[in-house]
Amino acid sequence: MIKNSFISVISQEEKKEKSGSVEFQIRSFTNKIRRLTSHFELHRKDYLSQRGLRKILGKRQRLLSYLLKKNKVGYKELISQLDIRESKIR
Repeated sequence: MIKNSFISVISQEEKKEKSGSVEFQIRSFTNKIRRLTSHFELHRKDYLSQRGLRKILGKRQRLLSYLLKKNKVGYKELISQLDIRESKIR
């Protein structure tokens, strides 16, 4: 796995200041998801990591639905910045 090819969306100053915010957590989960999906290109049968990926996806989905309820404009901006699909509303 090539870790250096991923460009982190999170700047160092932002990491120190806003590590508890919903937007930061969503960015962090997105980076983890991208790393894990590249890991699965080499290791297709790593089922434990697949379970971890599904848990992270669920957490990110819940945070995205929370952000959509609280701040629709921020949600749209974050979706476009991270280049992820819009979530389905439950």
